[in-house]
Amino acid sequence: MRKEIKASCLKRLKRIEGQVRGLANMVEDDRYCIDIVTQIAAARAALRRVEEEILRDHVAHCVEHAITSGDKADQRRKIAELMDVVSRADR
Repeated sequence: MRKEIKASCLKRLKRIEGQVRGLANMVEDDRYCIDIVTQIAAARAALRRVEEEILRDHVAHCVEHAITSGDKADQRRKIAELMDVVSRADR
């Protein structure tokens, strides 16, 4: 992972960690259910953005390297990994 992507993802994940702690506090404080669900959706969306950023970097670095290397086995492996993770993301 490139340094700037790693730093960006870590910053986002720390923010999400705070969101999740806030969610726990909301549950403990018996906050309104819809408010909690709204915040859960926000945390989920933030995680999706981190996931997209990491996948984008993976394609730009690892998959691109496999393609330019000419190594057919590595190309197939990287594409299979990518297809697998994309299909899991839809669930």
